[in-house]
Amino acid sequence: MILVDNALERRRAEGRPIRVGMIGAGFQGSGIARQILNSTPGMQLCAIANRTLDKASACFLQAGVQAKAVHDRDAFAAAMRAGEAVVTEDQLLVAESPDLDALIEVTGSIEPAAQAILAAIRSGKHVVHMNAEVDGTVGPILKKYADEAGVIYSFSDGDQPGVQQNLLRFVRGIGVKPVLAGNIKGLHDPYRNPQTQQAFAAKWGQNAAMVASFADGTKISFEQAIVANGNGFRVARRGMLGPDFSGGDPTAPLTPIEECLPKFEDVLNQGGPGLVDYVVGARPGPGVFVIGITDDERQRHYLNLYKMGPGPYHVFTTPYHLCHFEVPTSVARAVLFHDAVLAPSGGPSVGVIAVAKVDLEPGTMIEEFGGFQAYGVAENMDAIRDERLLPIGLAIGCTVVRPVAKDQPLTFADVSFPEGRLVDRLYAEQEAAFGGTTVALAPEEFAA
Repeated sequence: MILVDNALERRRAEGRPIRVGMIGAGFQGSGIARQILNSTPGMQLCAIANRTLDKASACFLQAGVQAKAVHDRDAFAAAMRAGEAVVTEDQLLVAESPDLDALIEVTGSIEPAAQAILAAIRSGKHVVHMNAEVDGTVGPILKKYADEAGVIYSFSDGDQPGVQQNLLRFVRGIGVKPVLAGNIKGLHDPYRNPQTQQAFAAKWGQNAAMVASFADGTKISFEQAIVANGNGFRVARRGMLGPDFSGGDPTAPLTPIEECLPKFEDVLNQGGPGLVDYVVGARPGPGVFVIGITDDERQRHYLNLYKMGPGPYHVFTTPYHLCHFEVPTSVARAVLFHDAVLAPSGGPSVGVIAVAKVDLEPGTMIEEFGGFQAYGVAENMDAIRDERLLPIGLAIGCTVVRPVAKDQPLTFADVSFPEGRLVDRLYAEQEAAFGGTTVALAPEEFAA
């Protein structure tokens, strides 16, 4: 990002690099580490926490750095003072360290991520994450805690929600009103699972369930939900419109995104808050798009001259998302400019509910995002509250207590909750803080 590169260079020249800790050393975490260590002057990756130390150590070894394994607070602090790179299995050592300026959270988990993010905020650190799942579940209350602590809580550049938000800010900046923020997908099949996606995951070194969550709609539902929550947008209907131009064939020729506009015009013509949505089988993929409108006829004339079409709706695109490459930029924006890439603007306007992927019987545990039991669907918060629908971010780890038919949304009454989870308490706090006239969920509702 313009400005960030020069600001980082100044920090390098002054010998005052931004000191960063990271939680997670998987596919994205490894890429982020590589980017900071090899390509981000003015920033220092000091510590990585991961459940397996070998993966954390391998992140440093990419740059020829031999990290020291530590297991307690005193050893961690001593290593920080000595300027040593550190790996640990204890994420709270990283999250709570006073020797770090910022935390990068990149686990894709819910409960561990919520614990780490809240601990980092309470210790006065900025938090940048790539965790749409935790943000789409309890992001607004985490943002409230961050505001009270005077730190930044932000999604990252590079991943599609952050790219959409950058594009939204650009469109607003030229005087065009955004009315829809969109994501471009190559495939959507709600019944994909870790078994169907195993070969693809193995090819790219990714987790099969995570890859399945991309295909079954859970990931895009979370991504669009957090864009909605950052802008006060909504969804046109449960699950979004999601027009599919592929005809079910992922190898079919891609449709230019401008030709997809008519699929949205009816709902856009109804007015109201902006929308989030997606398309399948369009180009430029896997990019993002924003549909904007202006009442200024002269400006529409200029936009038409610049090949943006006659209007009244104009489609703006970013043709790629580069994920881990841009995460260090997000950290620099937070630390040096106190600027969030994307964060909730208040209470949630859209959530992601759990829908049965198969017929669910009592005793079934909902194991993971992209798993065999449920998929996620974006829905407006008023409907979620009115129908007491179960957010899939809370559903993971819950046990079904009564039958739920395939493709039916789960409610709070359909499951029992594990005891003592932070994420359940945060969700109850979030509803109490932002639920308006809706009766907030009481913590005792989450008891098993």
